[in-house]
Amino acid sequence: MRLKNKIALITGSAQGLGAAIAARFAEEGATVFISDMNVEAGNATVARIKSGGGQAHFVPLNVSKEESWIAALAEVEARCERLDVLVNNAGINIRETIEDMKEENLDAMLAVNVKGPFLGIKHAIPMLRKAGGGSIINMSSVCGLVGHRYTTEAYTVTKGAVTLMTKAVGVRYAKDNIRANSIHPSTVNTPLVQTLFQDPMRKEERLGEVPLGRLATDLDVANAALYLASDEAAFLNGVSLPVDGGLTAC
Repeated sequence: MRLKNKIALITGSAQGLGAAIAARFAEEGATVFISDMNVEAGNATVARIKSGGGQAHFVPLNVSKEESWIAALAEVEARCERLDVLVNNAGINIRETIEDMKEENLDAMLAVNVKGPFLGIKHAIPMLRKAGGGSIINMSSVCGLVGHRYTTEAYTVTKGAVTLMTKAVGVRYAKDNIRANSIHPSTVNTPLVQTLFQDPMRKEERLGEVPLGRLATDLDVANAALYLASDEAAFLNGVSLPVDGGLTAC
């Protein structure tokens, strides 16, 4: 098992992509902490992982609040005495252009997408250092690498910040054997995206920009996270890993 005996906390993992990452980690032997504001969905995800033979716990977490991070990581330490992997997956996208973006919506996106990972890294580093090192994985986007024509400016700003935050952390804390890498998915095939694809023009736009001719799946992204969390990626640090079917190569 590629993550045997490792302890991982994944934010925004009650459902969707975060839940897929947590399930994949558990399949490979990790004890996963499902952290989210949605308690009901989080506990349901824990139950599904346990029913499949995995180890999982739920911890409530509002990533934009420092006290919430402190409490969540204290629970991880109390239960498992260590942390090996932090996945900053929680994120929001309020789809308003720069001309229409309301200030409060910009603040909300910055709080979740940038401040959240920043605070998580801040408070996880002492635990990772104590464990002898570990892996920080930040969920960015193709929008953290290029100015994506179909994505609004505010989201691009937040994901660009995550990209360079990752590199800065990777450089500073490599001495502690702490690696920091980011994942950059293109459009992931979710129920929301399928709803958007009821508009044939939108479907043609998104599929047409990917050389492999399909959308990313949850499993595509979860497998990338698994690799970065594992010892197979022991010499990868500060990497921006596209999971985009070649979109950013164009």
